[in-house]
Amino acid sequence: MNSPDRHTYARHVTDDFRAMLRAIPAFPDELPVFDPVAAPDDPAELFLRWFDEARSAGVFQPHVFALATSDRTGDVTSRTLILKNVEAGEFHFATSRTSLKGAQLAQNPRAAITFYWREQGRQVRLRGSVRELSAEASAADWRDRPGTTGEVDAAWQLFALRPTEAHFWQARHDRQHVQLDYPRT
Repeated sequence: MNSPDRHTYARHVTDDFRAMLRAIPAFPDELPVFDPVAAPDDPAELFLRWFDEARSAGVFQPHVFALATSDRTGDVTSRTLILKNVEAGEFHFATSRTSLKGAQLAQNPRAAITFYWREQGRQVRLRGSVRELSAEASAADWRDRPGTTGEVDAAWQLFALRPTEAHFWQARHDRQHVQLDYPRT
């Protein structure tokens, strides 16, 4: 199994794969311009502006984001979810309390979320504390889900992430990407 031919083949496949990855365009031909100096003081306001621009530009599923959580030992898990709302500077999402992410949030109520809008070369990262919203809000979210019928799932929980850090990233073709961190740095 460890013959030189196998190693040569593996190296060749790895080199071909690496070359293929480098050939994939990272960004579209046209990118928006971002001036951090003109950004609002409130990161939620900038997020909503960028979200609206993503929707207007036809970005597919701009409300989808990656959520990263960890348990009390620090083991990290990431998955994709759908943004439910942005209210009073908090970002809402939902899951079952019996899911892995629900269990991890019960152990460690901190998370990070990342939105990536490839068509605009934009990324928004938020990190902060997470709290459970009310049973009434969770039930209303359950009822508003497409295809949901019958009784509300008692384990369904609406959460709110309050960012302590927000990072806005705008790609540029010259690789001098424009970035803005909140609190502003």
